[in-house]
Amino acid sequence: PEVPDAIRKCQTSGVVVRMVTGDNINTATSIALKCGIIKPGDDYFILESKDFNKKIKDERGNFKQELFDKVWPKLRVLARSSPQDKYVLVNGIVESKLNPNREVVAVTGDGTNDGPALKRADVGFAMGIQGTDVAKEASDIILTDDNFSSIVKAMMWGRNVYDSIAKFLQFQLTVNFVAGIFSLICAAAIEVLFHFLFIKFK
Repeated sequence: PEVPDAIRKCQTSGVVVRMVTGDNINTATSIALKCGIIKPGDDYFILESKDFNKKIKDERGNFKQELFDKVWPKLRVLARSSPQDKYVLVNGIVESKLNPNREVVAVTGDGTNDGPALKRADVGFAMGIQGTDVAKEASDIILTDDNFSSIVKAMMWGRNVYDSIAKFLQFQLTVNFVAGIFSLICAAAIEVLFHFLFIKFK
């Protein structure tokens, strides 16, 4: 029940949520609509594994980044997917040069086969209850309650830490710069005053 609200918070904060599942495309679409991953009227892709692979590979069956870059920005649901599809999706987004700033990719997973995708992502979230040992070892963060809303909390705390570090550095650099300039001015003023007094009393 808490997932739609968590996804809404993700979307509000600039995070795109994509669902990669082994379910068939009808089940996946229904769940994605209920969760708010997709909305009626939006311009997005819902693909099955076979269609996804057709779009991102050339006639020889080789992955092509330029073809992949035409698919992933609009991809919201990938159904009937394999662990390899998940890895290809994560790796392709990480390697993409489509945007000036590289995309930061977070992945959730609980199975042994999710290990490569969890390891390749910038942040891997493993399920603490349902997750296998392989998934936990490959991940960066373990969700002890297996709850998607915990990802939102982790993101919130992470951004708070980042903001705090940025503010601290800004404060320290400002103070140190002013202190440095003040020290130079004082040193120059003392030297000028010393020479003036030396000449005056000579």
